[in-house]
Order: sequence, then structure tokens, then C-alpha cells
Amino acid sequence: MTPNYRADHVGSLLRPAEVLQAREDFREHRISWEQFKEIEDRAVQAALDMQRQVGINVLTDGEFRRHDWAGDFTSSVDGYVSAQPPIRFEWKLPEAVAVSGQGTMRQAIAEMPQQAGRVIGERLRLRHRLTEHEVPFMKQHAQGVFKVTMPATSYVVARGWKPGITDQVYGSRWELAEDVARIMGAEVQALAAEGVPYIQIDNAHYPDYIPADRREAWRAIGIDPDQALDEDIRADNLATAGLDRSRITVANHICRGNGRSAWHTEGGYDNIAEKVFGGLDVDRFLLEYDSDRAGGFEPLRFIPRGKQVVLGLVTTKVGELERQDDLLRRIDEAAKYVPMENLALSPQCGFASVEQGNLLSAAGGSKWIRSRWRSSVHSVQVWWTALGRSANTSSPMRTRASKRSSSASLARRARSPKPSRAWRRGLSRSAAKARSARK
Repeated sequence: MTPNYRADHVGSLLRPAEVLQAREDFREHRISWEQFKEIEDRAVQAALDMQRQVGINVLTDGEFRRHDWAGDFTSSVDGYVSAQPPIRFEWKLPEAVAVSGQGTMRQAIAEMPQQAGRVIGERLRLRHRLTEHEVPFMKQHAQGVFKVTMPATSYVVARGWKPGITDQVYGSRWELAEDVARIMGAEVQALAAEGVPYIQIDNAHYPDYIPADRREAWRAIGIDPDQALDEDIRADNLATAGLDRSRITVANHICRGNGRSAWHTEGGYDNIAEKVFGGLDVDRFLLEYDSDRAGGFEPLRFIPRGKQVVLGLVTTKVGELERQDDLLRRIDEAAKYVPMENLALSPQCGFASVEQGNLLSAAGGSKWIRSRWRSSVHSVQVWWTALGRSANTSSPMRTRASKRSSSASLARRARSPKPSRAWRRGLSRSAAKARSARK
């Protein structure tokens, strides 16, 4: 049975200023590779310490070693050429930062290869592995369960296939999908051989087939959105086929865009839920649910029995903290469609899908992340404890360090402000529902 890590997160954290400065210094030949690596390692270690302190069950390196969340693919292969993207997206910012964030948001998005005018125009040729440089440090220092993230095959295809260019070297969109899945599959198998316990496939581009205007945009360039969705699910499954799922958790994170707090897609899961949730061979879905852009929980009725859903209820786009009562209420709503024991909590996306990070610096940077995590993880721990279990008992890697982390989490919970009367009443209702469901 797949362990359910109750307190999860998508992957990226706000990069410390010294990491951003070191990257620039290395690029300008002001420091050596060894000096740059030392600064990165020190920052990753601090990020691991912070995640353990706040009680996160699955650790990441914050994606500090990447320019952006998907950069490992485009920097690891040859075959991209300069051209306009297949279709244009309109990036939008939350109202709170809509004016102040426009300039830096557009600059950051423009620097991403998939947005900056790079499509696949040659047969793909692997130059080096995607994530090999990230794994050794995590294996040595994570002291527990950690994840490695990589872009979905469907994302690479959706952003890379351009009629008139890509079809000069690949006979069909599906032929490209098979080639990308071959590269991704080799990376997944290498991660498995290295003992990585949790692999997350990021930003599978299924929401591209939700809005009516986006579907029309695909049709306008000769791509049938329904056929493309079917191919995308097949391709993402192909990339993770053959893994020993008794040893590895495979997750899929579905996103509507996250760059400098901006997004590009709106709409609930309704139009894609039956195919995606029913057809994707993963253990765990990380689903964006931090705003009404993602719609309601009703599509979760298509989640197959035994699959886990990580509710992305905590936003990384603005600095306002969620109220615990609201988190509990929304967990209650989701539990109408997925058993409580198969639910977990996380932010809706990363804190820094591009290296500049979301527009949260005014809210205190890493201190803000600690505050947000403490609030959210406290909610998970209180909620799950009400079901008569510990939030950490599902982890198969109960090292002495993880036990210490669990004890520290409980100590922090004891020091936390007493939950409101409404929170305790809601918690009792959740526990009662869960006990009833298990009978």
C-alpha cells in the first residue's frame, strides 16, 4: 500500500538571495564552480532543516539547482529551435500584486525556454541526464523521504510540438510523445535505481483542454484537443511504466500556471476528470485548489478507489494566510468524494517555479514560508490526530531523525495557539465522518 504523506509540497521554495547572487557571479566568471556548488549545498541544507522543523513529511531541495521547474529537460537535450510558441497564453496576476508585479512577471516568464520562443525542430538527442546532479546530496542529507520532480512528457509535447516545424522531423505528435517518454522513462528508471522514494511528474498539461477558448486555439493549429488529451495520458503513463510501486511513490501535479505569482488557465476539472483521474497510472494526485479558478471538488468522484489526493488548498501566490477553520471546512467538502484516509494537504504549486520566485518577498521571504507551513502543517496534524493516528506513521522510513522531527512537530503543536471552538467542533465532525467511513 502506498504510504500517504499527509503534509506534502510541490517542490520549489524561494531561493535565498545568496543563491541568486552566486548564480549570477558564476555566470559572469566571478566565482568558480566549486564556490558556486558550496553556496548551493549550504542553501539546500538550510532548506532541508527548515522543512523538517515545520513537520513536512516529504522533503525537496527547493529546486535551488534549477533556473526554473522544467529547466532540466531543455538543458539536457538538443533539438530545440527558435520559433514562436504553438499558442499564446495570457498570464494574469492576483489583484493584490497585479500592478506592482507586471514588469518582473513578464520578464521572468519570457526567460523560460517554453515561453521564450523555443520549440522542437530536430530529433531530440540526450546530452546528459536530467536530475543526476540533484540526487546524491539529497540521499546523503535528507534523512528521510525525499522527492525528485521532473516535467511531464505531456508538458514537453504541448509546448514543443508546432505544426510546420516539428512535423518536419517527427511524423506525428504521438511519435514525438513516444520519443520524449523514452527520455523521461530512462530518467525515471535511473532515479529508481538510485533509490529515490518519491517521483513527482510536474505540470501535466491537461488543463490546456479545459477552457473553451484554449480548445479552439488548439483546433486552429490542427490539434484536436480530445485526441491530444488521450495521447498525453498515454505518454505520461509510458514514461513511468515498469516501476516497482511497492518501493516508489509516483505522483502527478496538475497546474494552471505559476510564474511570479501569475497563472494562465482557469476552469474546474470537470471536462477532464473522468479521463485523467481514471486513466493516469499514478499513486497520488497533487491538485490545485487554492482559488475558484480550480472549481469545486465534485470531479474528485472520478478518483479511483485507493488513489490519494493532495489538496492544494494553501496558496503560494499571495502573502495572506489561510484560516485553519477554512482549511478544515474544505477538507470536509473534499471528503464527500474521497475517503478522508486518502487525503493530504499541500500548497497549490511551488513557491518559485521560476528562480525569481513568487511575489512574496514583501511578506518576509523564508520566514513567511515558515509561518505558512506551521499554520498548514498544524492543521494537518490536528486533523489527522483526530482520526486516532499520527501524521507521520505512514512513512516507511522511520529513521531516528524522522522520529525526532515528529517529536518536535508535536512539541510545536503543543505551543501553538489553542484552536477556536468552531475549529474543534469541525474537527469532531471530521473525525466522526472518518470513523463512520471505516466501519
